[in-house]
Amino acid sequence: MEDVKNDRPTVITGPLGEPMSIDSLPPPNTSRWVVRRKAEVVAAVSGGLLTIAEACERYDLTLEELASWQRSIEREGMAGLRATRVQHYRQVHERRGRYS
Repeated sequence: MEDVKNDRPTVITGPLGEPMSIDSLPPPNTSRWVVRRKAEVVAAVSGGLLTIAEACERYDLTLEELASWQRSIEREGMAGLRATRVQHYRQVHERRGRYS
């Protein structure tokens, strides 16, 4: 079986436009998830540095948690990752769904 890691990029563009590699990702023992770190993990998965399974294992995330970060970025950008704004954005999107 072919090694998938050999086909991956070694550097991608991070959420703030900076070059990002595996070495520049948040450490695996991260416990305080600020917006920038969440965005870096999402960018790493989107850019191919990590698979979804690797990101979940490395950071002890559930699939649902990582998926919610991805949805938040798609809907609201990095601001959607702010813990204090999650409920607000959820309500806004629920209302849009009801009235669209």
